[in-house]
Amino acid sequence: MSEQPAATTEHPVAAWSEDDLGVEGRVLDVVRAPAVVLSTVGEPVDPCSPDSVQLAADLVATMRVSPGCVGLAAPQVGVSAQMFCVDVSEHPKTRGHHGTFVLCNAEVVASSRNEKAREGCMSVPDLTGDVKRASRLTVRGRLPGTGEEVEIETSAFEARALQHEIDHCQGLLFVDRAAGAHAIYSRKTYL
Repeated sequence: MSEQPAATTEHPVAAWSEDDLGVEGRVLDVVRAPAVVLSTVGEPVDPCSPDSVQLAADLVATMRVSPGCVGLAAPQVGVSAQMFCVDVSEHPKTRGHHGTFVLCNAEVVASSRNEKAREGCMSVPDLTGDVKRASRLTVRGRLPGTGEEVEIETSAFEARALQHEIDHCQGLLFVDRAAGAHAIYSRKTYL
C-alpha cells in the first residue's frame, strides 16, 4: 500500500474574497455611541440577498479605509443586522488569521481560556477598556453571496476581534464587557 500525501484544502473562509461578491463596496459613515442602533440586537440576514451582498462589500470597503480597523459590524454603519467583517492580518498582535472575511448570523459554538486585554472601537473613539474574552474560539456563520455555512477555529487576537464584532451584532459594546469603570481609559493616541 502506497502512502498518499495528505490532501490540503484551503479553509473556505481563508479562500473567500470580497471580489467573490461581484459588487463594489461603498465607504459608509461609522456611527458612534450612544446611537440606538449600537445597543439594538441586529436582525438575522439572508446571506444571499442582494442587500446583504452589498452590505458585505460596504463593510469591507469601510474597514479598509479606516486606519487600525481590524473589524466592522453592520450596526457600526447604522444597519441593524447580524453581519460583520474582520481582517487582523496586518495587526502586530496577530499570531494566526484567516485573512479578510465577512460572516452573517455568526455565533460562538465553543470558547475557552479567558484572557484580559485592552480594546478600542471606532464607535467609541475616545475610550479603551480592559475586557476578558476567550482566547480560543470556534465560531459558526454563513458567508455572504453563497450562504455557505462555515466554522472557524481561531485563537488569540483574531478570536478577540470575532467576539468584539459578534457583540456588536448583539447590541453590546466593549464598554459593556469591561469589568467596571476602573477598566475604562481615555484613549491617548489616535490612529
